[in-house]
Amino acid sequence: MKVTSLKTLLGVSLSLAGVLALGPVNLVHADEYALPNLLVIGTPGTSSGSFASTNGWGPILQKDLGINVRVVPEDSEVQRHKRLTERRDLALSSVSAAELRFQIQGIGHYATMTPVPQRVIWHHNDTPWGFVVSGDSDLHTMDDLKQGGLRVAQGQFSPPMIAAVRDGLPAYLGMTPEEGAAQFDFVPASSYVENCRTVVEGRADVAYCATISSVMAEMEGAPGGIRWLSMDLDNTQAWAGFLEHRPMVVPGTIKMGVSSSKGIDGLASNFLYAAPADIEDAFAYRMAKWFHQSFDQYKGSHPLSTRMSLEVFREYLDRSPLPVHEGTVRYLKEINAWTEEDEKWNQEAIEKVDSWVVARTAALAEARANGIKPDANDERFMAIVKKHVKGLEGFRTRL
Repeated sequence: MKVTSLKTLLGVSLSLAGVLALGPVNLVHADEYALPNLLVIGTPGTSSGSFASTNGWGPILQKDLGINVRVVPEDSEVQRHKRLTERRDLALSSVSAAELRFQIQGIGHYATMTPVPQRVIWHHNDTPWGFVVSGDSDLHTMDDLKQGGLRVAQGQFSPPMIAAVRDGLPAYLGMTPEEGAAQFDFVPASSYVENCRTVVEGRADVAYCATISSVMAEMEGAPGGIRWLSMDLDNTQAWAGFLEHRPMVVPGTIKMGVSSSKGIDGLASNFLYAAPADIEDAFAYRMAKWFHQSFDQYKGSHPLSTRMSLEVFREYLDRSPLPVHEGTVRYLKEINAWTEEDEKWNQEAIEKVDSWVVARTAALAEARANGIKPDANDERFMAIVKKHVKGLEGFRTRL
């Protein structure tokens, strides 16, 4: 893997049951398809860029199409996933590609949930992330983290964030997860905001955070400020270790976010608007068409909204391993933004998702048949899951 060639990829310092109950709508009539009167969109919490930017374009969609748009912040990734796939009171969810991988492959608590195939509707943003310390910290480089006894914030609300600090960080430093557990004291945080604030509150020495979130501006303005540890793009060995545990991120130089982060080497975590695969094709088509054709109207509503252009989406599709909804595909074909190569990898991605759904469904059935309650902390249950998914190929960014 050649990480140095990826520097340009960040680009910048980076009740709805009615929707599903209307019955199938032929795509031939997709242009006449009327969105439901109430469109509910789930996002991460109120301090996230995803929440702020969705609130930027939501009112414009509402005015354009004469419907009601409600943006619902849900900090718990698991709960937002349940609302989208089980309760079905969300039409769309802003979710990171990393979290989608966890959901599809049943990693962590997701292993206990009924698998529901999902599809990408549109690109939301490519959020820059990195490791942050307080401005008066003695830590200046990633190598400084190799000293023992450091406290590392660990967001309990997101499995990918847990993986980034418990597994990815030690791997970047050349350690095994076991060595990392012995080296670091992981400080639990119940929310994203709490996770980041730990470094300015003196409860942790380093935290894994997104540079564009509003809490970072607050922290940067606090006495002493904050500083970011550069993840050297030329250190291919370190990055190879990190990507083993966070295979959906893209290394690059940060160009968007708080001023202290700009120019620092970090990574991008792409956020996508996703939905269950069984939503109406015409709904996905109508949303994709609006996202594209109304871009000039909403791109100024929030800095992250500039990352919803067709051009950025198209760039992401060149490396995405996640399947795109047929309604979106149909619209992209109409505007000549979808190729035969896209069709090939998208069908492969659909088949890969289906294979995980089949295997995990079988695992749940076997567990219940044997009186074993689905529990990620139950070794018996996890052994059944591992048996059924053994040999399946995981999802990884196509670099």
